[in-house]
Amino acid sequence: MQNTINTLIHLQECDSKIMEIQKEMDQGPVRIEELKRNLARTEDILQEKTADLDTCKKERRQMEQDISDLEAGIEKSNIKLNNIKSNKEYRAILKEIDSLNRQKTVLEDRVLELLEEIEKKEKVLNTTVKQLEKAKTVFEHNRKTILNEIEDLQHKKNDLEKKKAEISRKIEPDLLKRYNTLRKNRGGIAVSAVLNGICKTCNIAIPPQKFNELIKGTDLISCPNCKRILYYTEDTEVKDAT
Repeated sequence: MQNTINTLIHLQECDSKIMEIQKEMDQGPVRIEELKRNLARTEDILQEKTADLDTCKKERRQMEQDISDLEAGIEKSNIKLNNIKSNKEYRAILKEIDSLNRQKTVLEDRVLELLEEIEKKEKVLNTTVKQLEKAKTVFEHNRKTILNEIEDLQHKKNDLEKKKAEISRKIEPDLLKRYNTLRKNRGGIAVSAVLNGICKTCNIAIPPQKFNELIKGTDLISCPNCKRILYYTEDTEVKDAT
């Protein structure tokens, strides 16, 4: 019976390692997605700064067009000025020209401001472009690293699966079925150590009679609480077969 118990313990150890490896493998795509999100945030920042710069340039072009329109208006008013005979009309045209010139000055000042803003935004944009290029390089490096880790884990898992198959062949079909059912229904743990009369998995005390039977090692004993297959140990550092 002790040989059977030891075989079950080895099988549980194997299954637990496979579970741990699978959890690590499952984290791979999650980590890659997080890397993608970080890269996407940098791309979004670049798009925002590009759009901001384009808005400034568009405003500058509009201001320059408005200045051009005002200059055309001023020129027309000056032409009118040469053909006006009454003082009243002459003063009105001068007032109109003065108003157009003031508007033009305001727009010219704004164009100068926009040119400064555009220069600053272009520098920021260039820096962001470099940051994105670096982020893409880092992303690709980290992605490849994670994929390599997953590949290595897959090899380890394959080796454990082979070992598991070898161990499983040593167990009677009915007992193996019981083990697999327990493992499926008990969070992957079908075999649990008992230390100082306590099931190390569910932390429930084993009744004295069952505990004595467990120490004898003549029969398979199940935990009355979690139903896992129990084995006795005096190893104070034991962490079950997990």
